[in-house]
Amino acid sequence: MKLLFKQRFFSWLDSYDIFDEYGQTVYTVKGQLSWTHKLKIFDANDMEVGTVEQAFLTWLPKFEIYIGGRYVGCIKKEFTFFKPRFSIDFNGWSVKGDFFEWDYEIYDGNGFLMAVVSKELFNFTDTYSIDLKDDSNALGVLMLVLAIDAEKCSRN
Repeated sequence: MKLLFKQRFFSWLDSYDIFDEYGQTVYTVKGQLSWTHKLKIFDANDMEVGTVEQAFLTWLPKFEIYIGGRYVGCIKKEFTFFKPRFSIDFNGWSVKGDFFEWDYEIYDGNGFLMAVVSKELFNFTDTYSIDLKDDSNALGVLMLVLAIDAEKCSRN
């Protein structure tokens, strides 16, 4: 399954639409007014399925992941001088690749490739292509991509 992750052009808050390869909306992400990034994820039926929320008052950015209102993990930026690096406490997953250019891969706890994420250039807003190996991981992968994108926005 391939997902296209597009930031909405005219939006005061972080808002995104996530489409499948057929152009159908799979998820909608709505930013909420907060001191930090708080992103609510809704499925195609407009049911809230998850939240990515930046922790308040941390030295380095930390994003907590909630599914169905229940905390399931987090992603934290590590201290580095040049290339961004993250530690992930979510399903044993890891992320490898070039965060600076926004092309990276997500692996499960056994080292199997789960998704390839690529930033698409020459768009008015942030647009990513997410190539999933297993559709059942779509929400979790989307939440990691949202956290990494929000961290980049915090730096700019």
